[in-house]
Amino acid sequence: MRRYRDQFSGFRGRWPVISDPWSVVRGPWSEVSGQKTRTWVPQVPRTWGPGRPVLLAVTACVLLMAGCRQDMHNEPKMIPQRGSSFFADGRGARPQVLNTVARGQLRQDSYFYTGVVEGANGYRQEQDLMPFPVTMEVLLRGQERFNIYCTPCHSRVGNGLGEIVDRGYKPAANLNDQVRRAQPISHYFWVMTHGYGAMPDYSAQLTPSDRWAVAAYIRALQLSQAAPASTVPSGVEIRSLKSIAEEEGHPEYAQPWALPETAIQAYKPVAGEGNPAMAAGYPADPRISIPASKPAAQAAH
Repeated sequence: MRRYRDQFSGFRGRWPVISDPWSVVRGPWSEVSGQKTRTWVPQVPRTWGPGRPVLLAVTACVLLMAGCRQDMHNEPKMIPQRGSSFFADGRGARPQVLNTVARGQLRQDSYFYTGVVEGANGYRQEQDLMPFPVTMEVLLRGQERFNIYCTPCHSRVGNGLGEIVDRGYKPAANLNDQVRRAQPISHYFWVMTHGYGAMPDYSAQLTPSDRWAVAAYIRALQLSQAAPASTVPSGVEIRSLKSIAEEEGHPEYAQPWALPETAIQAYKPVAGEGNPAMAAGYPADPRISIPASKPAAQAAH
């Protein structure tokens, strides 16, 4: 029979009460009065001295401070909209290199983006020429953009009597009169880019390709409103708008459009805003400077 000796609890012949089973180790077997006994020796737990945590904290702080330098706190970098002592002019933002062109803004075809070319006299000159081929897809795109942005003033047929004219706005230009038909096609591109008179510019709403598409559709619209009979293929029946309107039960559609009473009359043309039929590419009053010269009588002496 085995007996266990408890040298610390004061009890014999029973298991010692040990809170931590890992804090004891088994002693060697021994012979006592012909019986084998084994002693359980509790191990005294190791305790940290009062200076050990302080030493660890100091070591950690030293390691952290060794990896933190002042030049990382004051990093030498350029901050937007601030000065800098690195450059001689004291500016942190550097000007662009001369002749630098951003991606997608090369614009080699100046006529496509401006609608004018330099004439022989040095002035900007408009051209009756499209910068790319006009297809049915281009015309449909121009019709869509025209109906969205142009019809409120110019109406669907371009006669300048749109819906906002009925509400008191200044009448827009009639795109079907003789003056507008005589203007080059790039004139409409210029007007949509820079505005004209009371008309604001639409460069933000229409891309350059859309402006050219609208200009091409305006030319097709002018042809549809004043197409001569000679342009109709042979064998095709020609019917007037008046007869078609009467058959549909709307004879008023074929009558001339009268200016509504709510519309204001057109103001007197202002040269700075652009006179009607004046090419926008030319200045309103170009100055011609002549070098001063002596009279012929004084030059002879």
